[in-house]
Amino acid sequence: MRILLIIIAVLVLWAIAVFNTLVRMRQRVKEAWADIDVQLKRRYDLIPNLIETVKGYAAHEKDVLEKVVKARSEAMGAHTVKEHGQAEDMLSGALKSLFALAEAYPNLRASENFAKLQDELSDTENKIQAARRFYNTNVMDLNTKIEQFPANLIAGSFGFKKEQFFEIAVATEREPVQVKF
Repeated sequence: MRILLIIIAVLVLWAIAVFNTLVRMRQRVKEAWADIDVQLKRRYDLIPNLIETVKGYAAHEKDVLEKVVKARSEAMGAHTVKEHGQAEDMLSGALKSLFALAEAYPNLRASENFAKLQDELSDTENKIQAARRFYNTNVMDLNTKIEQFPANLIAGSFGFKKEQFFEIAVATEREPVQVKF
């Protein structure tokens, strides 16, 4: 009887430890997403200033500016991780077009305000990439733990779900920017 109580106590302690580990991992995923969200908001806040700067130099390039505004709006309205990934793909492509457009306007490139905004946006992009890597690492750890036996028994019993990775399409990152005049 005493051995049975010890076995039950060990199993209960193990279940508690696994549950607490899963909770901690889920919180890390949430924290990592919050880091991404902060950087995305910073990026969204920089874009209107960038557009206003470009408008002054390239007012007749309305299509490119409208694409950036539309992509920003869609990115800000995304709700799921997958929607954010798709919207960020579109926004990144639109921003690449905007910066490629700037190459055709030497006065714009020479503008101190444009250069500062471009540097800030570049810094933000780097921070987004770092936050994305941190988030995806935490998601991988959580998803692995949820799938591993015997932790999957506890995860399933308490409703732990796998999280989505924050992916940005590699194809859009490697495509050359098309600039038409």
